[in-house]
Amino acid sequence: MSGAKTKITRRAEALLEWFAREARDLPWRRTRDPYAIWVSEIMLQQTQVKTVIPYWERWMKALPDLQALANARPDRLHKLWEGLGYYSRVRNLQKAARRILERHQGKFPELFEQVLELPGIGRYTAGAICSIAFNQARPILDGNVIRVLTRLHGLDGDPKQKALNVRLWQLAEEWVVSAAGQHGPLNEAMMELGALVCLPRDPRCGECPLRKSCVAHRERRVAELPGIPRRQPSTPRWFAALVVRRNSRFLVVQRARGTVNGQLWEFPNVELERAGSNSLKTAMATLGVATEGLKPLGVVKHSITRYRITLQAFEMDAADWPASAAKQGRWLTLSELEKFAFPSAHRKIVGFL
Repeated sequence: MSGAKTKITRRAEALLEWFAREARDLPWRRTRDPYAIWVSEIMLQQTQVKTVIPYWERWMKALPDLQALANARPDRLHKLWEGLGYYSRVRNLQKAARRILERHQGKFPELFEQVLELPGIGRYTAGAICSIAFNQARPILDGNVIRVLTRLHGLDGDPKQKALNVRLWQLAEEWVVSAAGQHGPLNEAMMELGALVCLPRDPRCGECPLRKSCVAHRERRVAELPGIPRRQPSTPRWFAALVVRRNSRFLVVQRARGTVNGQLWEFPNVELERAGSNSLKTAMATLGVATEGLKPLGVVKHSITRYRITLQAFEMDAADWPASAAKQGRWLTLSELEKFAFPSAHRKIVGFL
């Protein structure tokens, strides 16, 4: 065994020892069911662990296997996913489940190439499933692993650039291969180290089991790595949502397929050119609504990618809503609104009610 490989093997052993002591008790770590691990990995994309735990537990209770997922109604899927965002993920889960039933006789495939072919699964997710569920020596590379590897090996540059990205995948493979018989735990340990110790800001280097061999720590460059470019400045956007009331019912409309938050339900809304009453009046005119009949209900502020969105909610009587528009959508009671899936901002409007 070469000196470099021997060094990685020894560090992998130290990392695995640390993981055995410090790993969080997460519910999907109590199983090796590829279906359960797959669902957790998809939920964890762009989402914090503490947020995912209750979603995963509800999901596994409601849809415990591939057959249940494949047969679920879209509205049930969206309701189970409500609040996690990026709803194409849940639709791809169902597409993949149906493909597994059709092409793999209902058994989750073990071959990496077959897992990679499933809708919504990329190289990282396929590697995570195959290593954790089947203990295969497949590398993974997410934000946590990138941070750990760039600091450990002192790698400068933008991790998204091709040359460095290729090098990181090579290193991830060297690490996971070095952990003979513990490929899944090694990948989990690498992610856990990034999540708990090798943090983006204020890393806990004193608690790191690999600090003695970390190039960035030795050269005092931890804060510089990874070399991720600065984010683009955020862009403000303004919207107005109308809560149209008819007795004890409220009007909601369904977003079109293929759009952001497609197939979810929302209150009628319109984008404003800028903040202020004049912009609101102009936008309401396009809907045939007079601002005099609007009653402020609340303000929701949230972010989507680089946009910082301010959503003003107004309540109005159905008598002031255009008759042609009143025929669109559905009129629901408060208890019925609870059963439908809304984007998070519009779910908060339901909370105002």
